[in-house]
Amino acid sequence: MKRRESDTITTPTEPIVGFPSSSQPIWQKTVEQAVKAIVSIRFSQVAAFDTEGPETSEASGFVVDATRGLILTNRHVACAGPFVGEAVFHDHEEVDVYPVYRDPIHDFGVLKFDPTKIKYMPVTEIELAPHLAQVGLDIRVVGNDAGEKLSILAGSISRLDRNAPEYGEMTYNDFNTFYLQAASSTSGGSSGSPVLNVEGKAVALQAGGRVHAATDFFFPLDRVARALEFIKKGESVPRGTVQTQWTHRPFDEVRRLGLTDDVEAKVRKMFPSEVGMLVVEVVVPKGPASGLLEEGDVLLTINGTWVTKFVPLEDMLDNSIGRTIKVVVQRGGVEVAIEIPVQDLHSITPDRYVEAGGSKLNNLSYQLARQFAIPVEGVWVAEPSGMFRLDGPDRGWIITSLDTKPTPSLDAFIEAFRAIPDRERVPVEFYSILDVHTKNLAVVVAERHWSGFRLAVRNDTTGKWDFENLGPAPPPKPLPILSASFADLDESLGNAKEIFRCLVKVMMYLPVKIEGFPKSRKLGAGLILDAARGLVIVGRNIVPYALGDIFLTFADSIIIPAKPLFLHPTHNFAIIQYDPVLIGSTPVMSAPISDEKLGQGRKTTLVALNAMQRPVVVETRVTDITAVTIPYSSNPRFRAINLDAVTVDTPIAQQCSAGVLCDSQARVQGLWFSYLGERTENGRDNEYHLGIGVECVVPVLEALKEGRRVMLRGLAVEVCPIQMSSARHMGLSEEWVRKVEEANRERRQVFMVKRIENGSRTGKGLRDLDVILAIGDKVITRVGELELSELWEERVTVTVLRQKQVLDVVVETDGFEEGTRRVVGWAGCVVVEPGRAVRQQYKSTRGGTNIESDPMAMTGSASTPNSTMMTTLPSLIYITSRSRGSPSYQYGLVPTMFITHINSVRVNTLDDFLVEVEKIADGTWVRVGWETFDGVKGVGSLKVGLGWWGTWELTRDESEESGWRKRVLQ
Repeated sequence: MKRRESDTITTPTEPIVGFPSSSQPIWQKTVEQAVKAIVSIRFSQVAAFDTEGPETSEASGFVVDATRGLILTNRHVACAGPFVGEAVFHDHEEVDVYPVYRDPIHDFGVLKFDPTKIKYMPVTEIELAPHLAQVGLDIRVVGNDAGEKLSILAGSISRLDRNAPEYGEMTYNDFNTFYLQAASSTSGGSSGSPVLNVEGKAVALQAGGRVHAATDFFFPLDRVARALEFIKKGESVPRGTVQTQWTHRPFDEVRRLGLTDDVEAKVRKMFPSEVGMLVVEVVVPKGPASGLLEEGDVLLTINGTWVTKFVPLEDMLDNSIGRTIKVVVQRGGVEVAIEIPVQDLHSITPDRYVEAGGSKLNNLSYQLARQFAIPVEGVWVAEPSGMFRLDGPDRGWIITSLDTKPTPSLDAFIEAFRAIPDRERVPVEFYSILDVHTKNLAVVVAERHWSGFRLAVRNDTTGKWDFENLGPAPPPKPLPILSASFADLDESLGNAKEIFRCLVKVMMYLPVKIEGFPKSRKLGAGLILDAARGLVIVGRNIVPYALGDIFLTFADSIIIPAKPLFLHPTHNFAIIQYDPVLIGSTPVMSAPISDEKLGQGRKTTLVALNAMQRPVVVETRVTDITAVTIPYSSNPRFRAINLDAVTVDTPIAQQCSAGVLCDSQARVQGLWFSYLGERTENGRDNEYHLGIGVECVVPVLEALKEGRRVMLRGLAVEVCPIQMSSARHMGLSEEWVRKVEEANRERRQVFMVKRIENGSRTGKGLRDLDVILAIGDKVITRVGELELSELWEERVTVTVLRQKQVLDVVVETDGFEEGTRRVVGWAGCVVVEPGRAVRQQYKSTRGGTNIESDPMAMTGSASTPNSTMMTTLPSLIYITSRSRGSPSYQYGLVPTMFITHINSVRVNTLDDFLVEVEKIADGTWVRVGWETFDGVKGVGSLKVGLGWWGTWELTRDESEESGWRKRVLQ
């Protein structure tokens, strides 16, 4: 890790190792001794906290007390939040390290290790010599540069009095200290490296640098040496503050602020080498100095002592905690004497956070309050997710009230949250730290069933965070029966306005990311198919899988829950169900279904909600109905296949993610959905807006109305249309050309097998690139003739064109289960049995493996439960997502990998996997064998951290209120 004074990403440069010939022998001996005390640090901040999110990185450090096992590094390495890491010594011995001190504001921290764990080399230490730093001093920065290896970079100190660098907003920035400046061109991984003089003593600590120049910033060691004395004694390090940021400004600037000539002359006489003075930059509102000091005040004396440097300023503050200091400043040329109480700096530095509603929150820190000149109060949303993923920017929220109860502190927030029943909708007042002038209010749903509610408190003795369970949620309140009316729409909309009584707004919260879906929350609209039974159809871009919470909004007035009932395995729709009793006499209606099919060139009316969720009615025409292929993503996820897509002649349709296409009598002919497509190189997910004929929904709807479970069968293939001109050159005979023309006089096409689902029975008979000509006696010229249904036989005769030969092939059809039914979390990654999207995209030339499919984990695969199938998948243990800062993230387990071995034991199914991982003790290393989606095999090691990343399992269970049963296994 290396902090840079810019947002620009830097490309690590290969360091040049070498010394001037005249000094080479001396420096070589110095470095040879020093490297024994210098370590490479691999670490993770495992949870979002204060200014930083969860992350994994590498850095450097060096031993400053070999007996006690103390390593000095940067604060941004020791992490303000939860830390897990190892130090690797020069001989590649590895030891666990944990923080025992992070300075509240300065960029240094101290890690501890057990010296007895180093067996093969003597543990040495590097002496701190802050007084030896001077301009022109030759130095060597020795550390883990660019995360590659131990590197030695030469330079010389050019400044001793640089103000602290600024690294950006809402991130950690040092202040109230000088920095040393040099030209040494370090890069990522060098943070925490010692800055050595020729005697091998550390004169500074590497901290950061500038992006577009070979300039590096070193933290001086005066305050580090003081802190180490307390740490060695086992005492806390006293740190005082008046909640004021000071800046060192040169005399020419200070004169313009009103410094009088006599004071300047006096200062120059007392301090002949001094070139400036300390000036108040920021006074934090409601802090000890608020209303006493003002921005632009020039500091003269504290308790009668003249102060022009940061070290004596901080020394006086650190030694005056709980007492009052007398400060004399010059304000506009007038001396002003002020008495200011000194506060304990640790008291406004967060050392606790709470996990609530899927988010992580802590007290607003002095670090952030100082940056934006706001009071140190309120609750900072460190990880804006779950119920506290508020509207607007991704981060920067401060909660001031929860359920009308003020939350000036974390304790107040905990008490307010503790009283909220699960699933209750409550108001949250908040503001963005980037816009302190605007108050915001959101109504959120209390989430206590997917995530926990616990407090984490930092323990600097053990280096761990101690957790306290804050208790269960009050039970959910019974849902009231409410009624509402719809707003009157303009008469010019005609019959179409009645369709809005069939439309509901849909919101789904997805607590666990699976099946490659990129979002944790989706908003859209659905269509009521059966008001009496509460059946609603919605796109699978809104309800991608069954794991989550669904809420429906009726008439913009009533919000009630819904549950997933059916997810179509190939079409982009799901059917969900609500309790009609809960909406009372609200005049919703079932969507009327038209008998008139959509046709190219025919008139239709688009009735939809636009991107702002406002009603839209547009009369238009169908421009085309044709088979389309939605591009697939590199991370496999559901996409609709084998569909005839409808496009219409209005650009407004591309602004509408959900709606219907109606005939002149306002009867539904088609459904208008957004389709999730591929992820682009810049990380954006493309969406396509298309329609489908309502006829593909009717058979499913009829089965659900009868209370039956829908069991679809068909061919487990993806097809694409080819024109007759291409088919002729592939060997299609004139006889078959005539048959195709007779079967479909509107469109002359046949379908080629683009993909066969891995492990399917269909794959025993069909091959990729087969052209399907007929099934039985039916010539296939429309993609709808391959529609999955309950009417398919277990075996069908398929006539195909294969390598210029027409063949009749007996093909087994597949039964299609719907969606993921089992999810396992381990070491920060989420694993499932590979779903249909994975099986569609995965191809291998390695040959098949007999794997017993787990019936509890079916993920929409084309197979029958309790069956052994021939599959070329490496295993049925597929990594679908992972969390930043977790062991899986740190040690390189990547989504789309298959886990094949645990500690050299072959694992094929989720059951095999759980048997092996439950044998692994906390804090131990495990060997993980894997295979990438592209078939590259590998083995890696991973350290289990059950305290942060336990093993858990979610299983679909309709008897549970959430529809899922959770077990914590480790």
